[in-house]
Amino acid sequence: MRKLSAAQIRALTKPGRYMDGDGLSLLLTAPKKGYWVLRATINGRRRDIGLGPLDLVTLAEARELAIDMRRDIQRGIDPIEERKRQKIEILTFKAAAEKVHSEQKAAWKNGKHQDQWINTLETYAFPKLGDRLVNDIEGPLIREVLLDIWLEKPETARRVKQRIGVVLDWAYANGMRATEAPMRSLSRALPRQPKQDGHFAAMPYKDVPTFLKHLHKRTSVARLGLEFLILTASRSGEVRGAKWAEINLDAKLWTVPAERMKVGKEHVVPLTDAAIDVLERARPYYAECSDLVFPGRNVLRPMSDMTLLKILRYAKLPFTVHGFRSAFRDWAAEKTSYPGEVAEAALAHSVSNKVEAAYRRTNYLDKRRELMREWSGFCVGR
Repeated sequence: MRKLSAAQIRALTKPGRYMDGDGLSLLLTAPKKGYWVLRATINGRRRDIGLGPLDLVTLAEARELAIDMRRDIQRGIDPIEERKRQKIEILTFKAAAEKVHSEQKAAWKNGKHQDQWINTLETYAFPKLGDRLVNDIEGPLIREVLLDIWLEKPETARRVKQRIGVVLDWAYANGMRATEAPMRSLSRALPRQPKQDGHFAAMPYKDVPTFLKHLHKRTSVARLGLEFLILTASRSGEVRGAKWAEINLDAKLWTVPAERMKVGKEHVVPLTDAAIDVLERARPYYAECSDLVFPGRNVLRPMSDMTLLKILRYAKLPFTVHGFRSAFRDWAAEKTSYPGEVAEAALAHSVSNKVEAAYRRTNYLDKRRELMREWSGFCVGR
């Protein structure tokens, strides 16, 4: 039964809550001043939902709004959350991806990964998803994006899929979507990719000396960089970003800063005579404005990883640049008597055993110096 009338409301003077029935009430703050409130239970919680001020919403309008609101609640709609969503600007997928990239790239140590993250989306996702609102993107549309490259470029496709999921989950967390990314069901809707062994294609260590002779046939900053990478058993990013300020020729040491290391810890590399010889041959490429040992075409930026890989491809070799680290590890295991932890330290691998890691206090520098000297001797045929 209704308890209020328009005439009664006009006569009210005392501030307080005046019930109309079915959860609707008027909160009077002063004569003819106040606002309408609907009290309802939503997902087991009692909530007060504002329906507007008394001077703008009549009693009849408040009752109609209350009826509509109760119907929404019965259908499982939370009116409060719905209002919040309506106030949020829904971004396009492209705008959301750029926002995610801007927020997260500072946490990625690898500058190459920073660029690749957004570049893969620009190439494969933006053409079909870029202009779509994030709350309008569901499984079928994502599948359409991935299907063309899922079998042809499986690794790239998996990365694109993962990054699309990150963007949509970010949109969900920011109230722009009603659900998280539908990635689990999407995986079942795509063909099964061929299994891969997960290993980098590595040149057999017995062939490394012959390959170094091939590198010496021509001189270029890329060939010097690849030779230095082989002789130091380093990662591509560590070598491409190397600066002269990190090199101590007197001590024969190269100190790679933590931010360029995969494990996030500074790594000291002993330099052999062969490695120092590479550095001497690289001096003509020095540019004071960048200090890079192996600069790219733009001396202010390191060369790309593809620049090193192209050397192998031009030689019609099916191996990867990273695979030279595997060649070094195989050689150390089969041709030397150095303990495995010394070779692992030379590769700057983290210690998987937490107890051992807690007690290890050495980086085996002296033993690594001898190990790298023998590796260089093997590579250059001494």
